[in-house]
Amino acid sequence: MPGSRPIRSAAAVAALIAATSAAAACGGGDTEEPTSSATPPTATAPTGAPSAAPSPEPAEQGFQAEVKKVTREDLPHSWRQGCPVPPSGLRMIEMTYWGMDDKPHTGGRLVVNAKAADDLVGVFRKLYDAKYPIERMEPVDKYKGDDFDSIDANNTSAFNCRRATGSSSFSQHAYGLAIDINPCQNPYVYADGRIAHPQCAKYKNRDRKAPGMIHAGDKVVRAFDSIGWGWGGEWTGAKDYQHFSSTGR
Repeated sequence: MPGSRPIRSAAAVAALIAATSAAAACGGGDTEEPTSSATPPTATAPTGAPSAAPSPEPAEQGFQAEVKKVTREDLPHSWRQGCPVPPSGLRMIEMTYWGMDDKPHTGGRLVVNAKAADDLVGVFRKLYDAKYPIERMEPVDKYKGDDFDSIDANNTSAFNCRRATGSSSFSQHAYGLAIDINPCQNPYVYADGRIAHPQCAKYKNRDRKAPGMIHAGDKVVRAFDSIGWGWGGEWTGAKDYQHFSSTGR
């Protein structure tokens, strides 16, 4: 009958509501408990708990150095036949150094005379401990033996079989007995006041106190003086503020 269908539907709905209410009354508490415990207590550590504390800063890296032999293949541009010292008379010092970013750096490499290697390790240990900053430290072979390019990169280097500036004689660099440190901050100044690298000209003013500069009697000069090496900043005429050597020239 057309009039009886709504009555049956209403009855069905009433029965469904009753069943649902009964289920809620029996199981309502059970359905809420898992929700409240869905996140394990250990997932969020309380403030101040050991697991939430920040990691401690790594211990400051101490100075490390290793002296290694070099071969002809290690010096493709800086050594050639006729150089005053054979590759067997040279050593590679691989060391840490203090950077211009005021952080320790690994991977510094300096090619020096074998007889001076241990003394120079001691010098650079003093510079590291004093946090004297160095821009970079790579063999001049990185720049194909070009001293000008090495200076442009403000690279600290030692051995390079070349003539002394303005001379036909071998430089002390050709013996591995000279080191140029931060050559931009410590430029070679010709007797007429000229500097070959324009970007470094501002460091002609030695009253500046910029990081990496070397001044008379400072910790860098004293460190090299402790092994008997002289400083080019004390020359008369031309000044070579970057330069330290066993002969002082």
